[in-house]
Amino acid sequence: MEKEINVVVLMPMDDSHKIDLMSVAPGSNFIFTSAKEINRETLQDAHIIIGNPPLDMVKGCKNLKWLQLDSAGADLFVKEGVLPRGVKLTNSTGAYGLAISEHMIGVLLSIYKKLYLYRDNQNNSLWKNEGEVKSICGCTALVIGLGDIGGDFAKRIKALGGYTIGVRRSDTNKPEYLDELYLMDKVDELLPKADVVALSLPETKETYKLFSKDKISKMKKDSVLINVGRGTAIDTEALCDALESGKLLGAALDVTDPEPLPKDHRIWGIKNAIITPHVSGNYNLKETHHRIVKIAVNNLERFIKGEELRNVVNLSTGYRDLKTK
Repeated sequence: MEKEINVVVLMPMDDSHKIDLMSVAPGSNFIFTSAKEINRETLQDAHIIIGNPPLDMVKGCKNLKWLQLDSAGADLFVKEGVLPRGVKLTNSTGAYGLAISEHMIGVLLSIYKKLYLYRDNQNNSLWKNEGEVKSICGCTALVIGLGDIGGDFAKRIKALGGYTIGVRRSDTNKPEYLDELYLMDKVDELLPKADVVALSLPETKETYKLFSKDKISKMKKDSVLINVGRGTAIDTEALCDALESGKLLGAALDVTDPEPLPKDHRIWGIKNAIITPHVSGNYNLKETHHRIVKIAVNNLERFIKGEELRNVVNLSTGYRDLKTK
């Protein structure tokens, strides 16, 4: 290992965060900046990058040993040729579950209680009863993707009286917050049973357009589709058709395809589609920011000590290696 390690930090840090980070790597050369302000020369000298660097700049980082993302998604960085060979890649899984799962509960309740309609009525000074609503209590939620985010959402559904069915790629050890657990090959059989389908999936070859017209057609009538993973998991046009035809009760998308949505995209005008601009995670909740910093500090300490890093991303699958969580 180099005598002096250059650490480039591209994520926001307050003074206490900086102190925590520098305290575990004394003698290292820290540069605190942002992805927008970083220059190629500085990045090329980095041995460690904390935060998400510009893709076109990271490709030639010959000194780079380890990249700690401040995102849970790593799909952009696992593509062939982006990272130099031998670079360790870790993500911030474990930081986003609280914020994003609460967002998911919020948008689900908005659809179930017709709050989006009442907001429109308020804007039009209209005093009108919009009729029958639904409850999370007694609903069946199919949670596809059981990482930090999907797991936290399932816990909250369970706490509110819902029945939880989880789907993951591997590992059939069922956590207590799930009533049932299956692997991905069972999704088609499970869709007709679910009142709520929640997606928190990374972008991979297997997840691209996973919810095409065929999958959406298998969903239960008057069910709700929520997506907080990657917009490309859903065929947006097929979803629009299902919403406009009355097949689905509603959809809540914090991620879209394309992203950002063009101003003239038809989904903007669909009443029972709740669209948010990829903000359910981010740093909008301060606790999320603190958790990301904590993960980075812990991993930096491990790197300096020569210990195994946590949240290592498998470059072949784009998923976190479960052995390093």
